[in-house]
Amino acid sequence: MIIKEKIIEISENFRNLADYCVGDIEKATEIMISSLRSGGKIMFCGNGGSAADSQHLAAELTGRYLKNRGPLAALALTTDTSAITAIGNDYSFDEIFARQVNALGDINDTLYAISTSGKSVNVIRAIQAANDKNLKVIGVTGNSSAEMQKLCDLTIKVPARRPDRIQEMHIAIGQIICEQIENEFFNK
Repeated sequence: MIIKEKIIEISENFRNLADYCVGDIEKATEIMISSLRSGGKIMFCGNGGSAADSQHLAAELTGRYLKNRGPLAALALTTDTSAITAIGNDYSFDEIFARQVNALGDINDTLYAISTSGKSVNVIRAIQAANDKNLKVIGVTGNSSAEMQKLCDLTIKVPARRPDRIQEMHIAIGQIICEQIENEFFNK
């Protein structure tokens, strides 16, 4: 019975996501499409499961989602272990994404910053670096994201408080966006 209850709970969370977040997901998609159309790229960052989501979503854009098609410019700031460990060692873990945004970010780029709590210092510092470079910033968080929300052009706050339930919705949102982007550029 516990498994069925969990599935029902997850289904209810997604029902709430449909009720409260569709408009923000559409806006995020538009921001990312605009960046790509302008010759920019999408940079993803996050910690733990959100780091895995960053890699997953960047791969969906550079590789393929559902269609055999050309690549779209995206990268996960979570994958260069030499950069991450050097920056973490020489500066601090709080700077691992911000230094990469400063090095790689261009005016037409979008930073897609994922934090279940909305309080991850290294993600917030990346957002601040993106703001300093006038990049668009999409924040993806759970229900409580006050600090991140103040710094982002758009914040998608999913209707959940538990990290696992938040992460379930985060990857679904990311995949929906990737499908919409793919359809926009390669709808033939």
